[in-house]
Amino acid sequence: MFVIEHLEPKLFKWCLFEYSHISSFVGRKNLLFTNIKSSVLKKFGRVEQKSVKQFRFDKACILDPEAKQTLTPDIAKKFNYFIFGGILGDDPPKERTKTELTKFLPYPAFNLGRAQMSTDTAVIVTKMIVDGKKLSDIKFQQGVCIPIAKGEEVHLPYKYLLVKGKPLLAPGIAGMLKKQKTF
Repeated sequence: MFVIEHLEPKLFKWCLFEYSHISSFVGRKNLLFTNIKSSVLKKFGRVEQKSVKQFRFDKACILDPEAKQTLTPDIAKKFNYFIFGGILGDDPPKERTKTELTKFLPYPAFNLGRAQMSTDTAVIVTKMIVDGKKLSDIKFQQGVCIPIAKGEEVHLPYKYLLVKGKPLLAPGIAGMLKKQKTF
């Protein structure tokens, strides 16, 4: 089960694209959104208004870029629940997963390398590790530039999974950025 603790003040369009992308990879029945009241997310997974801090999961861990130990397939086999912060990243990172989740939860924390990933990338990579793939065998690209107008682009400084040589972005993200009026 993949648990996303929504840590933003509202459900931004960006989050919706990423959450939909996560659901398409892990399946609706394997996804739980916590700390949010939104019927929109019910088509992607189970939704709980309560925070993950109010639950007690059997065999759970947290995915936190600041954790000391890296998740491996052997470690992943020991867990039934993988907890993530649903956070729009900051550059430079502000260690929000650590300060808003890890320090409050009684579960061990693991990283997926030291670079910050989008929430959907982190969940998809964790699913690959759960399925037996080593992190060292997964290809990434650090940062993505998205052209938004002639001579203009938006740089996303996060680590993205490479699929067939191209960074995997949640469907809709690039189009949303092109339509956005201000940054």
